Amino acid sequence: MLAALVAAFAPASASPSATDDRVIDNVTGRASSSFTATKALTRVFENADGTTYEFPTNTVTVSASETENLRGRQRITISWTGAQPSGGRASNPYGEKGLQQEYPVVILQCRGRDDASLPPEKQVRPETCWTASVAQRSQIARSEAEATWTHDRLATPADKERVSGMVPFPTKETCPTADQDPFFTRLTPFVASSGKTFKTYEACDSTRMAPEAAVDAAFPPAEIAAFTDSDGAGSVEYEVRSDVENESLGCNHKVECSIVVIPINGLSCDKPAEPATIADSACRKGGRFAPGSSNFSNEGVDQAVSPALWWSASNWANRFSIPVTFGLPPDTCDILDPRPPTGFYGSELLAQASLQWSPAYCLDKKRFKFQHNQMSDEAGWNLMESGGGAAAIVSSKHQRRGDDPVGYAPTAVTGFSIGYVIDRPDNAGEFTDLRLNARLIAKLMTQSYLGSDLGRGHPGIGDNPLGIMNDPEFIALNPGLSQISQEAGAALLSLSNSSDVIEQLTDYIAHDNAAMDFVNGKPDRWGMKVNPSYKKIKLPRTEWPLLDDFIPETENECRQNNPAVYFTQLAAPVTALRKIAEALLDGWPNVQTRCEVDLGTGGYKLGRVDRQSFGARFMLGVVSLGDVERYGLRSASLETSSGDYVAPSDESLAAAVALAKQEKDDEPFVLDQGEVRKSGKAYPGTMIVYTAAKLASLPAEDAAKVAQFIRVATTEGQRTGTGNGELPAGFLPIKKSGVTAKLYDEAQRVAAAVEKQAPTPTAAPSSDTPPPDGGGGTTVTSVPSSAPSADLPSVAPTATASAAPTESPATEPVAMPETQAVSSDLGGRLLPGLLVLGLLGVALASAVRFFVQPPPGPRP
Repeated sequence: MLAALVAAFAPASASPSATDDRVIDNVTGRASSSFTATKALTRVFENADGTTYEFPTNTVTVSASETENLRGRQRITISWTGAQPSGGRASNPYGEKGLQQEYPVVILQCRGRDDASLPPEKQVRPETCWTASVAQRSQIARSEAEATWTHDRLATPADKERVSGMVPFPTKETCPTADQDPFFTRLTPFVASSGKTFKTYEACDSTRMAPEAAVDAAFPPAEIAAFTDSDGAGSVEYEVRSDVENESLGCNHKVECSIVVIPINGLSCDKPAEPATIADSACRKGGRFAPGSSNFSNEGVDQAVSPALWWSASNWANRFSIPVTFGLPPDTCDILDPRPPTGFYGSELLAQASLQWSPAYCLDKKRFKFQHNQMSDEAGWNLMESGGGAAAIVSSKHQRRGDDPVGYAPTAVTGFSIGYVIDRPDNAGEFTDLRLNARLIAKLMTQSYLGSDLGRGHPGIGDNPLGIMNDPEFIALNPGLSQISQEAGAALLSLSNSSDVIEQLTDYIAHDNAAMDFVNGKPDRWGMKVNPSYKKIKLPRTEWPLLDDFIPETENECRQNNPAVYFTQLAAPVTALRKIAEALLDGWPNVQTRCEVDLGTGGYKLGRVDRQSFGARFMLGVVSLGDVERYGLRSASLETSSGDYVAPSDESLAAAVALAKQEKDDEPFVLDQGEVRKSGKAYPGTMIVYTAAKLASLPAEDAAKVAQFIRVATTEGQRTGTGNGELPAGFLPIKKSGVTAKLYDEAQRVAAAVEKQAPTPTAAPSSDTPPPDGGGGTTVTSVPSSAPSADLPSVAPTATASAAPTESPATEPVAMPETQAVSSDLGGRLLPGLLVLGLLGVALASAVRFFVQPPPGPRP
C-alpha cells in the first residue's frame, strides 16, 4: 500500500517540446531548469489570383528561467526577442484589461503538453488554457466584418461558420447569449479537470465560466498580453498557479501542464471575395497604433492583430509551449509518513528551504520526520528551552533562562530585504533600481509621513510629506518616479510580532548617524520631523510598537461614525513575512482606511483599500530573501558607506559573512552593522539562521535527530536546486571551504555536542509527542518530521521527482498573544510559566497548520 502511495506521488516526467537544459552557473554553482526555443513567424495573405503575399518573417526566440518543481504563485521570467513591436500599450496588461493592444505577446498557463502522441485529453489546446474572463476566449460579432476569425487562412471550414467552437453548439436554453442570429459567435470553452473527470464550461457568459474566474476571485488574473518594445524584445515575471490556487486548471505534480507563449503576429488571411468585402479588409488590417505607443483611453484596436484572437488558427500555430512541472503537494509527508513529526520552532527566514528539505526526511526511512513550525524566534527559543520542542530556528543570540547550555549550529545564510513594487510614470513599466538609506526607512517605521490630508492635523508633523514618494530625499535617490501621493507610500508593511528580522533592521538604523539624529528629534535638511510618538525610541529592538494615537477630525460621516487611529491604519502590520510578499505580488496594500457601507447592518465599516492599478503601483514591505526569489519580487539596494548602495546577492551575502565574528564556541556569529557600513560591499540584510538546541537534558532520541538535521542540512542541504533536499534561491550555500567554511565547521562541532549531550541527573520527555491537535505545523511551511520506521518506504532524498510542496494560500494565521508574552522580559523572569505558555502557543498555531482557502489578503 505504501509503495503504491509513493508511486502515486512521483511527479510526471517532462516531455519538453524544445530545448530544455539544466544550467549551472560557473560562478555561483547554482543549478536551474530553463527553456529556450526559436521560431520563424510569417503572416501570409492569399491574393485573388491564387498567389500569396508574405510579410517579412519575424524570427522569435522565447526563454523561460525555470520550468521544474514549480510551486503555487511562483513567478518565472519569460523573455523574448525578435517579435513584432507592440502598439497601443494597455495600462494594465492582465486579463481582459489587456485586450485593447496590438501585437502583444500573450502568455497563458494551460493543462497538457504539445505532444501529438498523447491522448487528446492530455494534449494542450485552447480549451485547456486558462483565462479569467469571457472576453478573452469568446467573441460575438454583429457582422462578418467584425468576425475576422472567419477569414483566417489556417482555420478549418467549421471554424469559419457563423457559429463555431463547440459541437454541438449550445442551445439558447443552455446559453441564452450564445447564438444570436444573425450575429457571428465563436466560443472557446474551458475544459476543467478534477482528477480523472472533466467538466466543460461553455464560456458564453460569466455564469458559464469556471468558479475561479468569478469577479471577486481571490487571485488577480495571471494571464497577460505583454508589450514588446520597438526592438522586438520583452520580458515579464509570470506567475504560475497550482491546483491549490486554481483547482479547475488542475496543475500539480501528476498533471502535466505548459506555459504557452503566443506572439501575436497578425492573422493570415483567405483569398478575398470578388469583389473584396469589408470583412476581407478587416482581416488584412495591420494596426492603428504606432509601435511603442500607449492606449490609455482604451480605444478600439484592429482585431486581426489583437490578443483577443489568441486561440485562432493563425495565432495558435505561432505558439511556444513550455513544459513545466510542479512540486509535491503540502500534505505529502502526512500521507506517506504516519510517524509523529519532530518539531523545530522559529524563524520564517528558513521557510522556503524547509519546504524543499522536509520531503528528503519523511521520504527516507533512515531519517526522522522533520517539521518546521513557524513562529517568532523568541517563541521558538522558549519552546526549545522549556522542552516543548527539540530545537529552535533563530537568527541571533537569545537570553538563556535555564541552566542547560545551548549550542547554535549555523544552518543557512539568507536574510531580509525591503521588497517593492513601483511602476514608472507614463506606462513605462516597473522601476527596477530602488535605493534606500537608513533615514528613509526610519521615517517610514516611525510613521512620520502623513498619508493623506487626514494626517495634516497631526501635532508636530503637519508639514511633513504625505508619502515617501513626495520626500525630496527619496526623490534625489530615485529620480523620475511619480510624485502622486498614495497612502501606501506612508508606511513600510512590516511584522506585528517579535522577530530577529526587526532587530536586525532596527540595528541597521541604529548604526546610521543621520537616521538616529532624525529619530532623536533633529529635522532633516528639508525640514521633515519625526513623529513625536516615536521620538527617541530605543533601537535596536525585536518588536516594533504602534505608538501613535492620532484620530483625525474630519467631516467624513463614515469616519465620524468609526473613529480610528489613522497612522495605525496606514501601517497595518501583519503576522508573517509571506503575507507581505503576497501583498507585494498582488499590488495590494494592507492599508486599512477604506470606508464602506455594511450591507448587512446599513452602517459603516473600515477595511482594506483596493488593489493598486497596474501602472500606478507603489508599495514597500519587509520580506525574506527566500520569498523574494520564489515570488519574483524586487529588493531595494541599501546604503552602506557614503554613496554605496548594496543589493542582496551571493557576493554581497558572502561579503557580510566574511565580517561575521564568533566570540566563543556554541554561540552565534555577530554581524556588526558598523563593519557592514564601512565595507561598502556587504549587504546589511544578511542573516545567518541557526538550529539552536540544548547541549544537556535533551532526550537521546531528540538529540540524535537534531544532530542528523544539522549534518544533512549543512551538506546535501546546501546543494542548490529546486528538488527534494536542495537549497532554493535566496540562500547562500554553506561550504567546507571559502568564506562560509567557519559556519560549516561550527555546525559540525555543535552537531557533535548536541548528539553527545552533557550528563544530567534527569531527562526531559521526548518531543516526539504530538502537539495537542495531533499535528504540528503553524504557518505556510508546515512540512513534516520524526523517528525511524521499518515500515516506511525508502525514497532517495535527492530524486528529481521530489519537488518542494506547493503550500496553499493561508487563511489569516491565528494570533499568538501567549507567544508575545513569553518573549517579554517579564515572561523571561517567569520561568515556571514558560512551558504552559509555549504549549498553548503551539496549540493555537497547530490549528492553522495547513491552509486550504485563498485569503482576500493580509490583515493585521
